[in-house]
Amino acid sequence: MHTSVDELFEALWQHYLTVTPSALKIHDLLGGGKAIVNDHVAFRTFNHPKLGLDKLAAHFLALGYEQKGEYHFEAKKLYARHYEHPDPAAPKVFISELLLEQCSPALQRIVARLIDQVDDTLPEQKDFLYSGAPWQISHADYKTLAAESEYAGWMAVYGYRANHFTVSVNHLEDYDSLDAVNSALKQAGFRLNDAGGEIKGSPDVLLEQSSTMADTALVQFTDGEASLPSCFYEFALRYPKPGGELYTGFVAASADKIFESTNTASG
Repeated sequence: MHTSVDELFEALWQHYLTVTPSALKIHDLLGGGKAIVNDHVAFRTFNHPKLGLDKLAAHFLALGYEQKGEYHFEAKKLYARHYEHPDPAAPKVFISELLLEQCSPALQRIVARLIDQVDDTLPEQKDFLYSGAPWQISHADYKTLAAESEYAGWMAVYGYRANHFTVSVNHLEDYDSLDAVNSALKQAGFRLNDAGGEIKGSPDVLLEQSSTMADTALVQFTDGEASLPSCFYEFALRYPKPGGELYTGFVAASADKIFESTNTASG
């Protein structure tokens, strides 16, 4: 396990950049050389005893994080929780898992074959959260998974890594709205996720979110290779609750659309 929050997030960031090179360009564009505050990172997994949500969360709980909200995405067959650190400057963490028992027997069989390849000790290893895909998969099996669940297809090829980092728009010096951020991104040639509109959420739900469409990366299969959507960058603007503190949770309806950022058919 990591000894500090900063150490873990630096390792996650470097691993994320290997398949999301656009993130550095966005950093430069929005930060103008100044530090960017990371609102949250997100992870995906399967709800299998060996590799489920709790196995990922353990690494954050060990660093003082606490479980907060939980979320259900019925159409995508996902369950998620988010975690916060007592230090409000530490990024929030959003972890989701695919509910395998709700998926087809074909999908369950393929995922079982993947998980059979994984060493039981992997979740306890220091680099588990940025270890990538700990299995090999054929292109045919990937296509079967992706046809039923885009999430399962992504997980099968990219595995354990930050699915996205998130710019805290509240902390940007040169932008005072998510609309302004989106305009700058589009002018610079970045493609935004427009599922449900470019801005998901509203001041009424105390959170607005947008995201780029994922970069692409070359994926090695057992029987060839293919360029596939990898990871994306998200942007979050939080609004104050009645007491004046910024809202720190997530909005399921918005998160549902953010998942589309890795979808080949979206946008």
